[in-house]
Amino acid sequence: MIRRLSLACALALPLAASVAIAQDGRISVQIDHAQRVQLGGAATSVIVANPAIADVTVVDANTLFITGKGYGVTEVVALDGVGRTLFQRQIIVTGGGAGTVRVWRGARATEMACASSCAETVRADAAPSTPTP
Repeated sequence: MIRRLSLACALALPLAASVAIAQDGRISVQIDHAQRVQLGGAATSVIVANPAIADVTVVDANTLFITGKGYGVTEVVALDGVGRTLFQRQIIVTGGGAGTVRVWRGARATEMACASSCAETVRADAAPSTPTP
């Protein structure tokens, strides 16, 4: 009897942990990385509160990929055809971990990707630097 109870608890524990993560309301994505989101129904509208922080690619009506574009916090909402909320989460975009370095020169930060040597990263939103007079 005790063995059956402990087996049932062992099987239920990972399920409880995944439910807590899903109900947390936050998704953490590293900058320039993507996180897959599987919806419980077909979305017809997807809203990103701050597109400078995150972007969403709709693969099909039930699958989204959230990409970290800039550091910060935003929100993504997906609605079905009658306006019901299928997905609403806070998206936290953080810096990359291994292999990246940020170099500060005054107020200007430069992201560097490093392996055996370092090189400046290519960012879609980066404006070319122009010297100030």
